[in-house]
Amino acid sequence: MAKIITFGEIMLRLSPQGYGRFVQADSFDVVYGGGEANVSVSLANYGHHSCFVSKLPKHEIGQSAINALRRYGVDTSFIARGGDRIGIYYLETGASMRPSKVIYDRAHSSISESKPEDFDFEKIFRDADWFHFTGITPALSDDAVLVLKEALRTAKKYGVTVSVDLNYRKKLWNEEKAQRVMTELMQYVDVCIGNEEDAEKCLGFRPDQTDVVSGKLNIDGYKQIFREMNARFGFKFIATTLRESISANDNGWSALIYDGKTFYQSRKYDIRVVDRVGGGDSFASGLIHGLLTKEDFREALDFAVGASALKHTIYGDFNLVSAEEVEALIKGDASGRVQR
Repeated sequence: MAKIITFGEIMLRLSPQGYGRFVQADSFDVVYGGGEANVSVSLANYGHHSCFVSKLPKHEIGQSAINALRRYGVDTSFIARGGDRIGIYYLETGASMRPSKVIYDRAHSSISESKPEDFDFEKIFRDADWFHFTGITPALSDDAVLVLKEALRTAKKYGVTVSVDLNYRKKLWNEEKAQRVMTELMQYVDVCIGNEEDAEKCLGFRPDQTDVVSGKLNIDGYKQIFREMNARFGFKFIATTLRESISANDNGWSALIYDGKTFYQSRKYDIRVVDRVGGGDSFASGLIHGLLTKEDFREALDFAVGASALKHTIYGDFNLVSAEEVEALIKGDASGRVQR
């Protein structure tokens, strides 16, 4: 299997139990997660040598985050230690027409104040096959942008395939800065992943007649911007998830991919959502695994969609499914019957 590097922030997630609201809570459930960390866990579950690179404080909470990754086989040997705090986010899980809510408390986290000299990227990338990052990481700070650029330059020096999940977060930066930074980073990217909002806010491409709030999708609009993105940046693959939000609990879930010549749209899964956080990350990791192991990019997309559909049924940020479980779903075993 491949050696895959991810670089970003892992956070402490605090949530009221069940569907409780913040104002009702007198205790919180503890989970660790974050875009690139979630991808690393999935890839480790699929059997890859999955390495998560970050910076965390030396205290016990920082160690707990590392332990959460080690539990699932992620290589944490390149995580730098230092700084004062780990980022925190509070999640209130929505139900029916009430949406989920996220409150961030991540300013001055260790990774946001990291420097290029904290990491030996020559050693990290020398025998690597793939590097994945998200648009969340450069949104953390100008220092994080500098570190990420150094990682990307080193990755390309060693011929490593690079993927990005655009992941626009309006609570971290504005569209103007996002487009300025992300457009420059695209020169290093081979595989670009992002939904309609990400493509618009991070790169300035908007599909016609699509409304992320209403869940209205126009596939021809996606094809239009995929062609434009490919013409500008020369990506090998561009992919997006297609979420139809019926309510906080019920979603339609499929995806679209383009290889510069051919479009392919996956089947749609009707999902009853347990936890949608990490759904996009599970798609990204599934696509990476699929592109590394499948003979055809269509098969890679089918694996990614199946994996991310299953993630929506699992509590927490991490997608704790095996490749065999995903393959079973793809082959039609979606009954949910008890396996004895």
